[in-house]
Amino acid sequence: MNHRLTSEQITAYRENGFLIIEDFLNDTELETWRSAVDEAVSQRDRNRLPEGNYRLVRKVTEKDEAVFRQRLNLWMDHEGVRALMLDRRLGKMAADLEGIDGIRIWHDQALIKLPWANPTTWHQDNTKWSFASQHAITIWVALDEVTVQNGCMFFMPGSHKKRLDDYPAAGNHVGAMFEGYPELGRMDPVPVVMPAGGCSFHNGLMVHAANANMTPHPRRAFTCAYMPDHSTFNGTHNVLPNRILDTIEIGDPLDDDAQNPLVYSNEVS
Repeated sequence: MNHRLTSEQITAYRENGFLIIEDFLNDTELETWRSAVDEAVSQRDRNRLPEGNYRLVRKVTEKDEAVFRQRLNLWMDHEGVRALMLDRRLGKMAADLEGIDGIRIWHDQALIKLPWANPTTWHQDNTKWSFASQHAITIWVALDEVTVQNGCMFFMPGSHKKRLDDYPAAGNHVGAMFEGYPELGRMDPVPVVMPAGGCSFHNGLMVHAANANMTPHPRRAFTCAYMPDHSTFNGTHNVLPNRILDTIEIGDPLDDDAQNPLVYSNEVS
């Protein structure tokens, strides 16, 4: 795993809000990731979330997968994925890019853009999560080659510097966000193309979207969203199970290691 960051990469990430590492996994590591994720997704069947009670609907339909097949928190019920996600090296990369002392898993997710799947609308991630932070960060690992044709992401460089909590619901309109923020609609986005085994990191406030998959082949990716240690609950339910939602209030720390394990802390050797 190419996990050592240069000062130039960290500087570029903080300025642009994203970083692409094309040679992140070697061939052997890539096959390990593919095998673990494919098996975990198969075992999860049509359940988006692990066992438990949630405010979100667990079981998905074919209509729900018109944009992508999404399975969340596979680390919780698959040992192979758990070993990948709890790798301290990943946590250190995320913490170093954001310049923070510790990082927890918010959620992982398999994102499989099926053949001819629809585009993903422009959005920010952290505005939907149960904590608000300028330093949330996501790693996105390409399990297949990612091209403009098969549904690559697009980033708006520098857009992570402003939190946009009030943009309209996207629905089926790819550019709905730009109705409230027309200046974003005048920017030139960067396509995130990369070989299989490459990865990108992006800040939780990065404005991004993804193309439709205009090919007869699926495009597999696996991601993990990270939450800075000491983050607190903001009242949004998102992926938290009822066992947590029923016992916390706004302002309480999100430090349940069974839900959000601490992956890296510079205070722990």
